[in-house]
Amino acid sequence: MRGAISMSESSEILSQWWPALLAYVVGATPFGFLAGKLKGIDIREHGSGNIGATNVLRTLGKPIGITVLVLDVFKGMIPVIIAKMMSDNSALHIATAITAILGHNYTFWLKFKGGKGIATTAGAVIPILTVPILVAIAVWVIFLKLTRYVSVASIAAAVAIPLTLSIQNLVSGQWEWVIFGFAVFVCLLAIWKHRANIQRLRRGEENRFAAKSSSSETSS
Repeated sequence: MRGAISMSESSEILSQWWPALLAYVVGATPFGFLAGKLKGIDIREHGSGNIGATNVLRTLGKPIGITVLVLDVFKGMIPVIIAKMMSDNSALHIATAITAILGHNYTFWLKFKGGKGIATTAGAVIPILTVPILVAIAVWVIFLKLTRYVSVASIAAAVAIPLTLSIQNLVSGQWEWVIFGFAVFVCLLAIWKHRANIQRLRRGEENRFAAKSSSSETSS
């Protein structure tokens, strides 16, 4: 039997998979929390208590909220783009996307309590599943306008990703099961992160979106 991984093997693994490690660190950067600190508040003590862009927008206004939204998207997208530039290995691309999302959702800077990952998921998925994520963004906008619930829009957008990919695969007649599994994973993770919202929706207690409201639950 082989013993522990040798130093050379460890170095080889690191040289190949460092984009995934970088993605977690970048994804874990809590821009919403930092934006609050710049304004002299702990964003976790305001609004929904979430560090995502939606709660920042509600609490601190549109300019700061939109800035955090863009940064959250980029921190998911940039590591995946780097991974695609470094290698053609789709497993590396997917691992990098997943670690970026997990970094946002479970940031080590804040005792592994982060946001809900919708913006970062969108950024991480764009380089891998461009058409499904564009459809998901359109679905998000439509459902937000129809319901005014960010949580409903986010869940609908998450479901749209594997659904759109399924339609693409059926039309082409080719199924890439690893990619499809990734699409299902990000969908289920988004729904899981919104489980408290789902309970409030069932009880009729979920608040509708309004900028600078201090009582609504965020979905970013």
